[in-house]
Amino acid sequence: MASGSNQENRLKSSRSSQKFVYLFVFLLIDLAVYPYEGYYESKLSLWFRLLNVLIVISSIYAVSFRRLTWIIALVIAVPVAIHRGLFYEITASGLELAGASLSIAFDIFIIVVIFRRAFQTREVTSGAIYGAVSIYLLIGFAFMRIYAVLVALQPGAFYLDPVLNHRTLPIQSDLSYYSFVTMTSLGAVGISPVSDQARSISVVESVIGILYLGVLVSRLIAAYRPPIDLDTQS
Repeated sequence: MASGSNQENRLKSSRSSQKFVYLFVFLLIDLAVYPYEGYYESKLSLWFRLLNVLIVISSIYAVSFRRLTWIIALVIAVPVAIHRGLFYEITASGLELAGASLSIAFDIFIIVVIFRRAFQTREVTSGAIYGAVSIYLLIGFAFMRIYAVLVALQPGAFYLDPVLNHRTLPIQSDLSYYSFVTMTSLGAVGISPVSDQARSISVVESVIGILYLGVLVSRLIAAYRPPIDLDTQS
C-alpha cells in the first residue's frame, strides 16, 4: 500500500516537473537573448514573436493542473498572445497600453497560481524547484513590462547615460536589463530611475526580489527531508 502511494506521488511529481520545466526553459531563453531584442525589426523578428507566444502557451500548461485556473489562464492568454506576437515596444496608444496592462495581469495570475502550487509541496521535488525559479523569472519580466508602460506614459522616467548608451530613451532590452539587475540588487549601470514613480517601483521590485529569495531558501530547507538510514534504525 505504502509503495503504491509512493509510486503515485513520484508520478505526480514527474508530471508537475514537466509542466514547469517548459516554462522555465522558454523564460531562460528569453532572458539569454534579450540583448538582441533591440534588433526586433530584423530577420530575428519572427523568432522573438514566436518565443513570446511559446512563453504564453507554456504558462497555460504550467497552471493546467486545475480546470478553473486553466480556463481563466486560457481566456486571458488569447489577447495576451496576440499582443505579444504583434507588438514589441509599447507606445502611449490606448490599445497598446490596454494590451500591456492585460499582459502584466496575466503574469501576476501565473505567478500567484504557481506560487501556491510550488510552495504547498511537503517535500523538495524537481517540480517545486522549477516552479519556484520560474516565478523568479516571471517577476523580472512582469516588472519589465511595468517599466515599459511607465516609459510610454512618462518618456523621461529613466535616464540613459550618453557615455554608455547610443540612445536617449530606453527600449525593452534596456528595461529587461534594468529589471533583473534591480531585482537581484546588482545595481544597473548606464540607466537610472528619474521620476518618483520609477524610483518607487524600483524599490518595490528590489524588496520583492530579496524577500522572495529568503522565503524560497527557508521553504526549501523546511521541506527538506534527509534520507533515512535503515541500518542505523535497525
